[in-house]
Amino acid sequence: MTAQEAVKEKDSPTPMVIVPEEAKTLFAWKAPMRPFKRRSREYFTTLGAIVFLVVVILVFLKEWLLIGVVGAVGFVTYVLATVPPHEEEHTVTNKGIRTGERFYPWEWLQQFWFTDKLGEKLLLIQTKIASPRRLLLVLREVEEEKVKETLSKYMIADKPEETWLEKAGVWLQKKFPLDSE
Repeated sequence: MTAQEAVKEKDSPTPMVIVPEEAKTLFAWKAPMRPFKRRSREYFTTLGAIVFLVVVILVFLKEWLLIGVVGAVGFVTYVLATVPPHEEEHTVTNKGIRTGERFYPWEWLQQFWFTDKLGEKLLLIQTKIASPRRLLLVLREVEEEKVKETLSKYMIADKPEETWLEKAGVWLQKKFPLDSE
């Protein structure tokens, strides 16, 4: 008798008991929480110049709140470019995906695809929940085919169409690179 089958005696008045299936680890790996690349002095100089010019324009327009937002975005960009991410363990089980302390059951996950960013292989997973809408897992030495084969049993392997905001971000990165590659 398997764990999924209900147990019931013919002559027994006891109710049906469903035994839950144990979670089995399909594979696991350790990787940084986000892609990271050491940035050059040119990157920070360009970032500072852009923030300064936008702030000067906003001062003339007397947009004080936007000045704070631009300053905050500039600061977060600086911190993300200087502080390396910590390593986290990612585990794929027959019940869902655990990344760090958070667990995402298969019912919450919709589709997945692969991409490259800053020289790292990434697995992106679209979720059905409000936050986070996407999981970003750095693969490092994990084989992409093994991940695809395993995840295809539980969700769709399909990259969604880019939104206008994503297209605008790609266009800005191409037109205004912050450092030379």
